[in-house]
Amino acid sequence: MKKKPFFYPLARVICAFIFHVIYPTEVQNGKHLPEDTAVIVCSNHVSLVDPIMINYSQKRMVLFMAKKELFKNKLLAALIRSFGAFPVDRGQDGGKAIDNANKLLKENNSIGIFLEGTRSKTGELGRGHGGAFMIAHQSNTPIVPCCITPRKGFLKPFRKTKITFGEPITCEELGITEGNAKEYREAAKRFMEILASMREKQRNEFQKR
Repeated sequence: MKKKPFFYPLARVICAFIFHVIYPTEVQNGKHLPEDTAVIVCSNHVSLVDPIMINYSQKRMVLFMAKKELFKNKLLAALIRSFGAFPVDRGQDGGKAIDNANKLLKENNSIGIFLEGTRSKTGELGRGHGGAFMIAHQSNTPIVPCCITPRKGFLKPFRKTKITFGEPITCEELGITEGNAKEYREAAKRFMEILASMREKQRNEFQKR
């Protein structure tokens, strides 16, 4: 398992202030994320700080495959690197990123992938991509759904955000048996339906308060 970066403890102290005061978060079902076995966390994508929010929401470090644009801001780059995130240029080194992910999973790490590939501009869920399911199939790794839902759709200071984890799902449960492009696309659709159901529940809880 990958050793936590040197600045990891400091990063958690910084996040304690950010996510208790500035961007308050409520975590649900964090226990669904296994503590010591390989797992892929697949989440929707609402803000630049999503990798940090998910890592701070539970004890285990999730190594995020994050697009290189997130690393342009030096402060943000330093913080997300402290949580093990690594940049990926989707247009050039997709194969390298997949190989790296498979290697990390073989070492019983937890990796994170934003299923939509980019942040939502509307606050609604976008279309899921099949890359995460190809990695899951190749590595025989379960996937944990993670849904991030800010109140009123967008992350803003002093507005609560819910982070909910679902139970681990196997490739077989998503209909992946042969491991082809069609199965991965269908799995992505099914998975987005799961996230949509989680999102609906989160929104209903917001309305009751």
